[in-house]
Amino acid sequence: MAELTTLARPYAKAAFEYAIEAKQLAEWSELLGFVTQVVSDESMQQLLKSPHLTKDDQQDAMLKVCSDIQDQQAINFIKLLAQNGRLVALPEIEVLFNFLRSEFEKTVNAKITSATVLSEKQIAQIKEKLDVKLGRQVEVSVEVDADLLGGLIIKAEDLVIDGSVRGQLAKLSDALNV
Repeated sequence: MAELTTLARPYAKAAFEYAIEAKQLAEWSELLGFVTQVVSDESMQQLLKSPHLTKDDQQDAMLKVCSDIQDQQAINFIKLLAQNGRLVALPEIEVLFNFLRSEFEKTVNAKITSATVLSEKQIAQIKEKLDVKLGRQVEVSVEVDADLLGGLIIKAEDLVIDGSVRGQLAKLSDALNV
């Protein structure tokens, strides 16, 4: 994983610097999210790992799937990644790009995983408390996972708050097995 991060870092930094210069941070963040979904697809993974396909073939396949992309710089970025055999690094490039963006915008990305659907009011209250706790503007994404049984898990940078029933049961189980 550390090796992939090392490979991805210069690409993430270059994309970030271009996005700042072009005043397109949000657009590039969205673009990287989209192309990451594409390369994370199981059939695309098999295609990218195929020893029978050249880098040109991989590039053509990627550009066909991403044919909706109109930004020439984005197309050039995909071509560069394909020619350097780095398409598989896109998920890590996206993570690093979004980290750089968060640092630049003085924001923190937080992921809230809830056992049930949260109302907008509940999300706003959690966001407000996280803003205060972290001392920065927090961008939240919400996911529902019924396996939690109840409660929530909040992850923001190195902070993890596990208020789920599943987490509490795991702690109880650990305590009883001592």
